Amino acid sequence: MIDATHQISTVQRRMGSRMLPAGEARVLTISQTYDAPVEDVWDACTSPERIPRWFLPVSGELRLHGRYQFEGNAGGVVQRCDPPESFAATWEYGGEVSWIEVRLTPETSGRTRFTLEHVAHVDDVSWANFGPGATGIGWDMGLLGLATYLRIGGEDAGIPEQGAQWAASAEGREFIAASSRLWAEADVAAGTDPAEAAAAAERVTAAYTAPAG
Repeated sequence: MIDATHQISTVQRRMGSRMLPAGEARVLTISQTYDAPVEDVWDACTSPERIPRWFLPVSGELRLHGRYQFEGNAGGVVQRCDPPESFAATWEYGGEVSWIEVRLTPETSGRTRFTLEHVAHVDDVSWANFGPGATGIGWDMGLLGLATYLRIGGEDAGIPEQGAQWAASAEGREFIAASSRLWAEADVAAGTDPAEAAAAAERVTAAYTAPAG
């Protein structure tokens, strides 16, 4: 079901920075092209019935100014919605507030480029300790779920359940380690000290692969 080797190489990752009214922020960008039309990708990313089939159960109101909550993960408020091209929302988790924006761009042969930006203040605790992998690994796994879902489709695909089991397998841990390494490389390309980036990557890999319990 999961083609992790192909997936890890088809995703583009980039780190940057941006000035916000409250100060400097880090900008994580992850992008992938899917073999599906824009309307289908948009629906998969915004429908409360379809999101749990590839990501996580979600509650709340998925509409402009609505508040949403992913089960066991982040919640927030939808700040902008321009179907089927883009949406933006706050991403609130662990007492920290950051921001996400998803953009969908049509490409040739009915394909769609999915781009997600995640913006966080430079003093965000998780990013300071774990580097971009703190959120980047999770987004890599999310894009893997979406790629698998769009490829095989089906209401009973069971991707989140299978994905949780797979993430704990040897192949899943290898995927997490590869994602962590690639985010560290993107961090270094953006100007972070290589030793600092490597140390953060080691910590975040350990956090993601630690045995449950």
